[in-house]
This record gives sequence, structure tokens and C-alpha cells, in this order.
Amino acid sequence: MASSSTTSTSLGAGAINLASHAIGPRQVIRGPGALQAALPQLRSLTQRPVLVGRSSAVASHRQGLAQQLQLSAPQQVLLHHDCCDEDLLRLEGIIGQLQADGVIAIGGGKVLDAGKLLAHRCGLPSITIPTSAATCAGWTALANVYTTTGAFRYDVALDHCPDLLVFDHQLIATAPARTTASGIADAMAKWYEASSSSGHSQDGLVRQAVEQARLLRDQLLLEGEEALNHPGGAGWTRVVESCGLTAGLIGGLGGARCRTAAAHAVHNGLTQLAPCHHWLHGEKVAVGILVQLRLQEVVAGQALAAVARQQLLTIYPKLGLPTSLADLGLRELDHEQLKVVCSFACQESSDLHNLPFAVTPEQLEDALGFCAQASPAPQLLEHPG
Repeated sequence: MASSSTTSTSLGAGAINLASHAIGPRQVIRGPGALQAALPQLRSLTQRPVLVGRSSAVASHRQGLAQQLQLSAPQQVLLHHDCCDEDLLRLEGIIGQLQADGVIAIGGGKVLDAGKLLAHRCGLPSITIPTSAATCAGWTALANVYTTTGAFRYDVALDHCPDLLVFDHQLIATAPARTTASGIADAMAKWYEASSSSGHSQDGLVRQAVEQARLLRDQLLLEGEEALNHPGGAGWTRVVESCGLTAGLIGGLGGARCRTAAAHAVHNGLTQLAPCHHWLHGEKVAVGILVQLRLQEVVAGQALAAVARQQLLTIYPKLGLPTSLADLGLRELDHEQLKVVCSFACQESSDLHNLPFAVTPEQLEDALGFCAQASPAPQLLEHPG
């Protein structure tokens, strides 16, 4: 979710809560050819930027942008790992040596997080250029930090969202369909998590964010399959913008009071296991939603949660999303692996505790075990490599 802080003060006989929201980027340029159109704004923000990337799959796009901006080789820096402290420290040193005045990140969510966090630490303008709709990282004032091997460590709330977000439909269209399916799951989680953690909030912005999350979920359920089957069409455009833009707006509008819950806590726990590292963020979140719904059904006694889970088990295969831990390579999940996931997901700082009911490690282990086997098995889309 986007960065937000709250304090309390008194006014007359009552008390009010103050909140500081980082709702969205200062400027968003979206549509076909957005990157080319954004060059003047990009140049006005930074004259000596560093260009951060990683994946070889988008190397041609990265190199094309570097040529258009006439960036020297030292100004083009690559992450060696996911967004991790080791890479961040190394790149901070490079930024200082180059006396750079801006950070441009082009790539997937972890590259965008690294770029935002580098800009935050160095006090520089931040420009994000997503190359897929797999997450809303290009929008938000949050960055997730991992280990060098891909295990989630912690997240950082940033002072503000990016100064410029460039969402180029032509660039997004070059990404594998699997990244869009992953983005659909991650965006739908906004509803399943926020409605549980924040659905009874009396805060007007939070209530509006939760309602918007419901509308977003409904749209993705209706148009997700069409978008994957007809890339570049009108439905595809609505879906990728929903995943990459609207999902971020919901987090910014709701702020820290519109919280993620068990679905992302399960994701964070699953990243502690090596077999899960090559699966996309949204794919792990997809299974996390199923686990959360099982907790709501069994621990909180919410019968409708079982209906929602069965609905997703019907829809996930059509989107190429995993329906179980087995689909994530954990068919032979043993007790020790379950303990690792549950211990991390249940730690004191975990999003799991944003649920309106308490969950013990044993209850989470039971829910994970229930979601261990696929039914039915999905046909996963091509891996992005």
C-alpha cells in the first residue's frame, strides 16, 4: 500500500486523526507511445540520471531509452539480484560518484522498487517505467526489500510516490501474458485483503478505497480472461491499467489504514522457500488469497469465504494462475517447510495481524495444508524467463 502516517490531536471536545497520504505520482503519462511522449518531461526532471534495470528480456528497451537520453555506459546500472540491501548500497555509491540528479527505473516490480528506494535514500527525483502490468510498483510510495536469494525481508514507506510514471501500452504489450495474469491476482487481492482488514472503517477515504477495490475486483473477474486472450484490445487496456495504475491509486487513497492482510503475509512467507523464488509475486499472492479465505471460513466462521474461494478456484485456471501450493512447486511440502512459512508469516510485524481476528501459526499451517493440492490443475502461461 502507499505510504501514510497518522497522528491524533484534539479539537474542542472531540478527537480527530490526522493522516498524510502519498496518493499518487506527481505526473502519469499513459497510452501507446507514452515513453516517447514523456521524454521532454523526463529531461526536465533530470539531466544526469542513472538508468536502473536488470532483466535481459527488456535489455533492448533499456538500451533504446539510454540512447535517446544519451546516457554514458556508467549511467546504466544493473541490479545483480532482486531489490536487496547489497545492490542498493553498491548503486548508492555509483550515484554519488556520478553526481547523478535523478533515478530512472525501467523493468518489473522489484527493479521499480529499487529505483524508488535509491531515489528516496539519495533525495533525487524518481521516474518509473514499468515493462509489465504484473504489479502496481510503478505507482506506489512503498518498496519491498529482499535478500540476495529472493526472500522477502521488509518494506519501506517512502516520502512520496514517483515524480513521473510512464505507462506505455506498447511496452507493456511486449511482456509475457503470465505477467498480466500475475497482476490480475495482485490487484484482486486489494479487495480480499482491504475488505477484511478495513471494511468496517469509518474513515471516508478508506471506505471509498475499499469500495473501489471491490469494483476493481469485479472488473478483473469479468474482463481478465478476455484480456489474456486478446492482448492489445480494449479489454486488455482496461485490465493492464487496472493492475498497474488503479491498484496503486487504491493503496494511495486508503493509505496505511487500508491494509494488506493474510494474502501478502503468505506471499512473504513463501518467499522464504527456495522452490518459490522463480514464481511471480502475483502468483504467490493468488495462493495467499485462497489461504486467507480458508482462514476466514474456518477461524472466523465466515461461510461466504468458502463460496468466494470456490469461485476463484474456477477462475484461476482460466487465467493460468496457480490454485495450490503444489502448483508453486511445493507438492512435497513437509512440516519443516510449513513451519518456516508460518513462522515468518506470523511474526509480530506481519500483515497477517491486520485481519480482524487472531490467527495462530497452527491455524495458518492447517490452512496452508488445506490449500496444498491443486483442484483443478491450471494450465500455467509461459514463464517470462
